Amino acid sequence: MSDIPLSVLAGLLIFLMLCSAFFSASETSMMAINRYRLRHLVAKKYPAAQRVSQLLEKPDRLIGVILLGNNFVNIFASSIGTVIAVELWGEAGIVIAATSLTILILIFSEVTPKTIAALYPERIAFSSSFFIKPLLKIFYPLVWLLNSSSNFLIKLMGLSTEQNQDTHRLNSDELRTVVLEAEGIIPKRHQQMLLGILDLEKVTVEDIMVPRNEIVGIDLNEPIDVITEQLASTQHTRLPLYREDIDNMVGILHVRKVLRLFQQEELTKETLEKNARDLYFVPEGTPLNTQLLNFQRHKRRIGLVVNEYGDIQGLVTLEDILEEIVGDFTTSPDTLNPDIHPQEDSTFLVDASITVRELNRIMQWHLPTEGPKTLNGLILEYLEAIPEAGTSLRLAGYPIEIVQTANNAVKIVRIRPNQWQPSARKQR
Repeated sequence: MSDIPLSVLAGLLIFLMLCSAFFSASETSMMAINRYRLRHLVAKKYPAAQRVSQLLEKPDRLIGVILLGNNFVNIFASSIGTVIAVELWGEAGIVIAATSLTILILIFSEVTPKTIAALYPERIAFSSSFFIKPLLKIFYPLVWLLNSSSNFLIKLMGLSTEQNQDTHRLNSDELRTVVLEAEGIIPKRHQQMLLGILDLEKVTVEDIMVPRNEIVGIDLNEPIDVITEQLASTQHTRLPLYREDIDNMVGILHVRKVLRLFQQEELTKETLEKNARDLYFVPEGTPLNTQLLNFQRHKRRIGLVVNEYGDIQGLVTLEDILEEIVGDFTTSPDTLNPDIHPQEDSTFLVDASITVRELNRIMQWHLPTEGPKTLNGLILEYLEAIPEAGTSLRLAGYPIEIVQTANNAVKIVRIRPNQWQPSARKQR
């Protein structure tokens, strides 16, 4: 190369460093590009996105051709740099070339282009794919040989060379993070609904059911005039029918059917039972996402929650599950939960049998929901004893005073919150 002018060698060296920068930026941008946005652009038939997607289908080949090109131009640049340095400084030029080229390649061919590619991966990847794809076709035999040798060594180490298809799939916790980070893009209300959907699998019907002692139903052993008055004044659209005790359920009555019986003057205990739909039972540990699908599959809107022994524990409705997603359907003070009584001193008297999840949703509080289901259970677990009236405690930052206890349980408590937002009762 001694016959080649130094200016030509210097120009070649600069060109090789630019090529090295191109390969470095291409590698970083291809690996850093947003896979979900890429799929969206592919669906929109964007040509550059389709090229990048095709290249990423075989990442080993993509990396192979990039590293092949990058290493070739770096080694070639080192050789050219050494020749130039030897021409200028003799044997000392070898050390000078090694030192100076290391610094120059790191700055101009590695750090700078890779930083730019990491900041603008989509723009760089789309542009570089126009050159990388034909290079892969041209040097495919050599790339295949390199990949085959590399895969052989990987298998010798007992590792798999199969690409994991789940690498870019998100679990529910990762999706939650994505939704939370999209606060400026997704409206706050929609964001809460998406988070509610993701939380369905973590909540069971036991967490949101109406407890059996609060189920409103019709006792067929009552006189017909009492039943008629109850039907006329009920606020629910569906009512369980039973005899004497809630364990003796006979069906679920839709109040709309009662109107026809009223008009035809056929309202009797027999016609009520005849028009009732058969019972639908739900295991208490069923996740809400599963139960939502079960309601849809069985064309149901209400179910009786039972434990492992078949005993009725409560009642769950489709509306209860939907409220976990969209929030309560009404916030009118006239429909305030009967378990919560606001006081003039800004405190609240709360029936301790209320579930913790319902209390949190109604009041926008953050009491722990991992353990006991009811406020009574939460207090007893915290104190590890049955408290006397007048006992005060601070639970999850909320000052609580025990107002009334009975039958080895806390009945009424007084809570002083920071803020309050009313809501509605559950059973429909």
